[in-house]
Amino acid sequence: MKIFKQTSFLQLLTHIGSILPLGILFWDFYTNQLTVNPIQAATQRTGKIALVLLVLSLACTPMNTIFHFPRLLNLRKPFGLYAFLYASIHVLIFTVLDYGLDWRQILQTVTENQYLWPGIIAFVILLALAITAIDYFKTQMGKNWKRLQRGVYLVGILVVVHYLMVIKGSIVTLRGDIFQPLLYGFVLSILLLLRLSAIKNWLIKNR
Repeated sequence: MKIFKQTSFLQLLTHIGSILPLGILFWDFYTNQLTVNPIQAATQRTGKIALVLLVLSLACTPMNTIFHFPRLLNLRKPFGLYAFLYASIHVLIFTVLDYGLDWRQILQTVTENQYLWPGIIAFVILLALAITAIDYFKTQMGKNWKRLQRGVYLVGILVVVHYLMVIKGSIVTLRGDIFQPLLYGFVLSILLLLRLSAIKNWLIKNR
């Protein structure tokens, strides 16, 4: 079929690798292997997978700059959209399974828990990025499309902050299980630095 001819082996691995965690999640839920609090476990897992896929999407361009492997650029969009998929599931678990679409209670929870705010802002931006990923918007928006897409780095930063606040960690006092959110933050910082024109041009010149 034409669709398979247009899909490289690397893209196929990307799709399989991105969907597999969702299949494992459903299986663990079906077989009652999501701990004693399955909703919390599913919420945490989908959030972490979304962050991993987002980082992978952001890593494609810098990795191409370093290793000159243009095929990686074709993986930015699928990784980004899969990140949005898991983020959406993350939100749906919170609003539907955890709170039963009780918007009054959801609003109260959001108001009382500041750790939710960075996550909500990140999801709204990610939603805008996912919608405008359609080729029609890319054509219509012109240069503004690229400006909007740069917001994905802000999404990454907000998600890391959300992650850190969820585990009630403190960078100042090194309290809480802060290793993982700090690791993601470090990786995001490196990816941001690699996009700076001076560093990018130096890497291209010396690769």
